[in-house]
Amino acid sequence: MYAVIRRYEGVTDAAEAGRLVDEGFVPLLRQVPGFVAYYWVDAGDGVMLSTSVFEDQAGAEESVRQAADFVRDNLASLLPNRPQVTAGKVVAAG
Repeated sequence: MYAVIRRYEGVTDAAEAGRLVDEGFVPLLRQVPGFVAYYWVDAGDGVMLSTSVFEDQAGAEESVRQAADFVRDNLASLLPNRPQVTAGKVVAAG
């Protein structure tokens, strides 16, 4: 498995961002080959995190492309700063 974590800072409306991600982005992500799981977390203080898990690196990389497109097209005013993106092979899971 392969995971991607994105950290967004300076989020202007966490509730609206969550709604748009849930209604618009999650259905797109579920269609990416190898999709396993996705979580969108409100960490407070204008910080939101997403975690995507895929069966392989190709699916994870596609999720990064789709996330960038979705944010640009739908969330630019709510997520004004580029995310910190961390990705890698899952070496332990529970």
